[in-house]
Amino acid sequence: MHKHLNRLHSLLPVTAVFVGAALIASCSTPPAHPEDTQQVGLGTTESGSIFSSLQELDYLAPTENTAISSGDLLDIKVFQAEELSGKYKVGSDGKISLPLIGALSVSGKTPLAVENQLSGLLQQKYLQNPQVSILVESFTNQRVTVEGEVNKPGVYPIEGSITFLQAIALAGGLANLASPDKVVLFRRNGQQVKAYQLDIQAIRDGRLRDPYIRGNDQIVAHRSDSRYWFKEVKDMMSGLINPFN
Repeated sequence: MHKHLNRLHSLLPVTAVFVGAALIASCSTPPAHPEDTQQVGLGTTESGSIFSSLQELDYLAPTENTAISSGDLLDIKVFQAEELSGKYKVGSDGKISLPLIGALSVSGKTPLAVENQLSGLLQQKYLQNPQVSILVESFTNQRVTVEGEVNKPGVYPIEGSITFLQAIALAGGLANLASPDKVVLFRRNGQQVKAYQLDIQAIRDGRLRDPYIRGNDQIVAHRSDSRYWFKEVKDMMSGLINPFN
């Protein structure tokens, strides 16, 4: 009898260790539902890699220095160098081809910025003090595309300067199923496409500034019940970068 009691007492500490380890393991067990873990990871990691900083957007109204877009016709004059002067149409790749200089990327830049860039290139090899002026004769692609969960999706011409909220208004505002904080602005600069997540309610409340729209911008409003909208954004960006794939 005493032998059995002694043996029981010697087993109690060992049993307690196993029970404690089992309790700790059960507390640290990950969620059983795999989609829960997947969604947490999706929201905390992918969003940061998809969207660009809102500070990159335009918050001052464009004047005569509206950004140049593909299809625009530029009248370039170089003082005392008529062979370099002429009218050049911006190609679909956002570039123009100039004598001596060759291909020059101009899409997304203001005429003043291109003037300074061209002056610097000419000064390096050909002219001592080049004077360059650029006039945009026609803005052929000044339009914005608004789609997704809006009341009137479509392509709308831009007359003058309009903001992001004004572009949404052109499309009749958000539809009932839209989420105000899941509205994405896609912007192309040459061969690069960036995405910006904007919160319409935050803009209306004054917590975010209302950025100005550029020609060829694309705005997509997503549904409030969409679980995989980050993937939809990535797919759209891939389609914009590789439109023929």
